[in-house]
Amino acid sequence: MARLVECVPNFSEGRRPQVIDSILSEIKSVEGVMLLDKEMDKDHNRAVVTFVGGLQEVKIAAFKAIARAAQLIDMDQHKGEHPRMGATDVVPFVPISGVTIGECVTLAKELGIEVADKLGIPVYLYESAATRADRINLADVRKGEYEGLKKEIETNPDRKPDFGPSRLPKAGATAIGARMPLIAFNVYLGTRDIRIARKIAQSLRFATGGFRYVKALGFEIKERGMVQVSMNLVNYKNSPIFRVFEVIKREAERYSVPVISSEIVGLTPAEALFDVSDFYLKLENFKKDQVLEEKLMTFAEKQKTGFSAFLDEVAAGTPVPGGGSVAASAGALGASLVSMACGLTIGKKKYLEHEDELKKVLEDSERLRKELQELIIKDSESFMKVLDSRRLSQNTPEEQKRRLTALQEAYKEAVLVPLNTMEKALEVMRLSRIVTEKGNVNTISDAGASAFMAKSAIEGALLNVRINISSIEDQGFTAEIKGKTDLILTEAGKLKEEIKRLLEEKL
Repeated sequence: MARLVECVPNFSEGRRPQVIDSILSEIKSVEGVMLLDKEMDKDHNRAVVTFVGGLQEVKIAAFKAIARAAQLIDMDQHKGEHPRMGATDVVPFVPISGVTIGECVTLAKELGIEVADKLGIPVYLYESAATRADRINLADVRKGEYEGLKKEIETNPDRKPDFGPSRLPKAGATAIGARMPLIAFNVYLGTRDIRIARKIAQSLRFATGGFRYVKALGFEIKERGMVQVSMNLVNYKNSPIFRVFEVIKREAERYSVPVISSEIVGLTPAEALFDVSDFYLKLENFKKDQVLEEKLMTFAEKQKTGFSAFLDEVAAGTPVPGGGSVAASAGALGASLVSMACGLTIGKKKYLEHEDELKKVLEDSERLRKELQELIIKDSESFMKVLDSRRLSQNTPEEQKRRLTALQEAYKEAVLVPLNTMEKALEVMRLSRIVTEKGNVNTISDAGASAFMAKSAIEGALLNVRINISSIEDQGFTAEIKGKTDLILTEAGKLKEEIKRLLEEKL
């Protein structure tokens, strides 16, 4: 299962597309991040952006977006219907796949520190990342908006940010947090009377006696000549869309006001819409897997090349993937275990003295995991070049010479790829040594396993180096490669013994 986290930053700009496009360019520049959605609202003067990726990639993209927004959006000039306190107003991290809310909390804190230190922007942690009870609710954090916070941040101790200076730059302040998926849901009413929208919003929101998981405000949408009830449904299962919508309809009828339309801003879980269909169509025994697209997605998932498919390919009796690819996969598994050990250590008070070091270890292990995954494919590709070179025609002296040259180059590449696997796997062993000694004691066996997987990767890749190097005529090249492999084997052997000693002490 891919480890994915979603980020849904809100920027205080909904009228200048070029500004948001510039911010989106920063997000899209980060490899491993996918932009899913962009919504701009002129009345609110606000944009909501959604992107996903791995934890570190998403954090990098979020920082770059915040930095760009700070350059382009001046909060002293900003006006809009929606409450706001910063150019990048709010940045929530949402666990999607293989990621816990705890990891999102850690991500929020790391980003908060970086934004404060590098950009000089005050940061408030909210929702699951909040450090104080009165900052769990975003509305409490944003109370008074930019103008009010600008007056209070320097004098009121309660408005002191979690990170950064107690003064507001023109980029304002940013709330960074972690939460579960929410639905931004708006309902438009056929009236210009803002009081009606506000009264209905009051009846909906939890703070004034409404639904436990609904936050609501009333806005005037001048451009459309009507008002809007704007909501965040923070738990769509316990406060579903259809139930909220029905209450709005009944409340609107009290004032003889029609419901004109509704909208969802940004993305929504499919399950929330299935529930709406089920309710209004009065379906009997309706199941999610009755939806055609759900079935097709399940089928598509099964068609994807996963670990099981990789094992089938290895066992298929074809030349590739072979031992070199398997060695690289062992190294990638070793790196994955290092990442796991770091993830279960970072953020725990008992290991705070090692936190900075382990954050760097995690960054390196994630890089190595990706590089070793790429080497799984590269190893197969390099050997296919050997096979292709063997098939070249050799009917004439020129063709024989061309074939020999191509073969020599192909064999060199078939040596360099597994050598690279050995080098990467040795890096994994170095990281394994650190997490074995300094990581969470409950992950000690995983840390040890990561080292042994990496050592296996080195030994397996070495066999591929040796079998291909025997066909290379360049003695200088072969001597250089042998020197490098000897050094790797020597250090790997020492690391294995050190790690075995640590394991014996701690297990």
